[in-house]
Amino acid sequence: MRIPKSLFPVTVALVACLFVAASRLSAVSFEGGKQIVDNARVTVWDVIWPSGGSGPAPRRTTDTVTIALNDGPIRVVDLFGAEKTITRSIGDLRFELKGDGHRAEPVGAAVPHDIVIELKDAKVAALANTSGFPNAFPRPGSKKILENDRIVAWDYTWTSGVPTPMHFHDKDVVVVYLETGELASTSPDGQVQNNPHYFGFTKFNARDRAHTETLVKGKGRAIIVELK
Repeated sequence: MRIPKSLFPVTVALVACLFVAASRLSAVSFEGGKQIVDNARVTVWDVIWPSGGSGPAPRRTTDTVTIALNDGPIRVVDLFGAEKTITRSIGDLRFELKGDGHRAEPVGAAVPHDIVIELKDAKVAALANTSGFPNAFPRPGSKKILENDRIVAWDYTWTSGVPTPMHFHDKDVVVVYLETGELASTSPDGQVQNNPHYFGFTKFNARDRAHTETLVKGKGRAIIVELK
């Protein structure tokens, strides 16, 4: 079926409206959220869940990782509207498959605050490590908290003044910092870059890089999500 030329402007406008509506659908899934990263592999949200929600939780359109930024009890509402109260700690991680979903609600005065990582379906080939250095993880002091066919998640705390082993990142990562401080990153050729961070600061780092890190100020703890 051909569209008459006279209707082209209307058709283009309709397609644009549908595109905007689709974009807003993701934002509505995280009401109270702010998008902080968006690229070919992930969309990352900083979400302060609003109170007063009603009905079932929205269904996720991607596999999703949620990392808690505050302690205490929260109410979790599932796809069917069923509720349960759980007590969590900062850094707790939740993985949900596409088609699942939940909404968090306050219990008492504390408002649930999370980093939510939507995993896109873009595939990347495995990257061979030819650097001569060990892979970034596992490393001394790291704790693996989850591994599946999409991610490997680590809880890692830097020790002040103690450099990590020189290492190679063979995977893209999302880093969620749980302390405030500053890390000095030193590349194999001796170049140094100081990277300040704060509680809740989240960033995406691309793979294929080698460095060592030293905590030079404050504290350093992060949940590091490696993408497969």
